[in-house]
Amino acid sequence: MPLATARAMLPELAVTEADLPADRKLIESIAAWSDRFTPFVALDFPDGLFLDVTGASHLFGGEKNMLCHVRAALTKQKFSVCAALAGTASAARALARYADGAIVPLGGEAEAVAPLPVAALALDPAITHALRRAGLKTIGQVAQRGRAELARRFGSTMVDQLDRALGRSETPISPRRVLADLTAEHRFAEPVITKELIMGSLLALAQSLSRLLEERGEGARRFEARFFRSDGTLNAIAVETARPLRDAKMIMRLLDERLDALADPLDPGFGYDLIRLEASYAERENETAQGFAPGDSEKEITFLIDRLSARFGKTRVLSFHLQDTHIPEAAAVALPTQHAKKDAGWTCGETMPRPIRLFAAPEPIEVIAEVPDGPPKKFRWRHVLHGVVRAEGPERIAMEWWRAPGHTRDYFRVEDEDGRRFWLYRDGLYVRETERPRWYVHGLFA
Repeated sequence: MPLATARAMLPELAVTEADLPADRKLIESIAAWSDRFTPFVALDFPDGLFLDVTGASHLFGGEKNMLCHVRAALTKQKFSVCAALAGTASAARALARYADGAIVPLGGEAEAVAPLPVAALALDPAITHALRRAGLKTIGQVAQRGRAELARRFGSTMVDQLDRALGRSETPISPRRVLADLTAEHRFAEPVITKELIMGSLLALAQSLSRLLEERGEGARRFEARFFRSDGTLNAIAVETARPLRDAKMIMRLLDERLDALADPLDPGFGYDLIRLEASYAERENETAQGFAPGDSEKEITFLIDRLSARFGKTRVLSFHLQDTHIPEAAAVALPTQHAKKDAGWTCGETMPRPIRLFAAPEPIEVIAEVPDGPPKKFRWRHVLHGVVRAEGPERIAMEWWRAPGHTRDYFRVEDEDGRRFWLYRDGLYVRETERPRWYVHGLFA
């Protein structure tokens, strides 16, 4: 009803404006908490969730006990809850809103939803209004009409939605999170608070995952520890690795690094009643024969990269990787070392040595040369005049005309009177590309 009418009937009515971003944030937090029951959790915005509990209900003593447990846990968090179980998501959604607490056996969806109002189908309001005007007030009455008749009048989308509510077809839900390849978890009869118990549980989970990965001959590239608090709050930390990993001790060291790097330490509150460790992006890991020499330098470097990434973030540990281009400033790109490919970009023939320090952008200089196409004899850079005593070049690099037009560059390696070496280039060919080519310094040699 209009707000003015409602206030006339109930003057003490409290009114608050809707806040959709806050509503979404809240429903997402409830969805994260619901991961304790099943990893298949999807949002039904603005006020619902879909949980695919196939194969999970026996862990809670059956479907009825599981439904009661979910309702009681959310009610304890001060939420008003309506829930139902059915063979399809659409049927469960309709029953939750209009037949709270219903548990429908597989194949009984049509009979269960038949007495529900057509609003339970969650159709377009115009279609719902049209069905009511036609005297079709319940789902059962709509289902008695011919499919062809309904499709001609309301479209195929409406018929598909009806079929899903009746259990004739189903569209799988899309989980809000990428499902882990392997999962190990500990459920506690009483919430745990002490760090010793929490880390001991995490170590046991890492050992369980290690055994599973070893049996499959695989290693994981990402590990995520999820801590479910008894008050509904979820804490999570994740670490990634540069190569497949399955050693429990190394997994724990990376998780320790991540925990130590947290600006806001984990707060167990009233305790964790569930701790879960997930392994994602599992890959085949072939064991290599170890020599008699102590240590494995490549493995140690990789683990050091993983530790630094866990502490400072993967975007803080970068390495340069070649790209398929000859343009110097684009020939390499800095990527997170953990995710960078091992193979390098292509190269074509031998090139002149590149400077160790390459400027982010070439800096213009003033040049005096004996011949137009020759190396410079003197150049002024940053208000300092340099006399050239040695020069090598040119190395000619043409721009990629299919990407962006540009002048041809002639690069020279030069050395001044003080022994400092520079990497200079002339931008453009005389007469053929420009009447007055400009010069730039692009890098410095050590």
